[in-house]
Amino acid sequence: MGTVYVFFADGFEEVEAFTAVDVMRRAGLNVVMVSVTPDEIVTGAHDIPVLCDKNIINCDFSDAQLLLLPGGMPGASTLGENEDLRRQLERFGEAGKPIAAICAAPMVLGKMGLLAGKRATCYPGFEQYLEGAECTGALVEEDGHIITGKGPGAAMDFALAVVGHLLGENKVKELKEAMCLK
Repeated sequence: MGTVYVFFADGFEEVEAFTAVDVMRRAGLNVVMVSVTPDEIVTGAHDIPVLCDKNIINCDFSDAQLLLLPGGMPGASTLGENEDLRRQLERFGEAGKPIAAICAAPMVLGKMGLLAGKRATCYPGFEQYLEGAECTGALVEEDGHIITGKGPGAAMDFALAVVGHLLGENKVKELKEAMCLK
């Protein structure tokens, strides 16, 4: 089993990032929180600081199983400007390996052409950046190797979709039971 890398930049959406990390770790996935800023301490959109596990310059991604981008602004924009992250996203896109993005972060994938011909969703108002995608407005969309989520209210469904993609629906059912979800 590989590693799931979750990327953090100042202004990230806390609910989306923390829900994804928490649910994936509950599922038994190896999750590494990666800062794309010079410091490992990154502050969210609602002023919640988090200490990331690694800085992107210290990652080789050879064991990467899935790349996940939380939303929030200006966090999502900062993610899209990071060349190391863009290289990994391109590599994953070309290989058809799983990529997940929620809220404003699907714009990063859209601007890179990774959503062309795919169903996708994002935070309302960011559809213009999902170049070539069919924007559905759904809470979560999974089209091939790309999983997108709409926003903070979709954080749990998004996280469970990622777990389902990697570990199957039985693991999702198990998690829902353990967390008292319907």
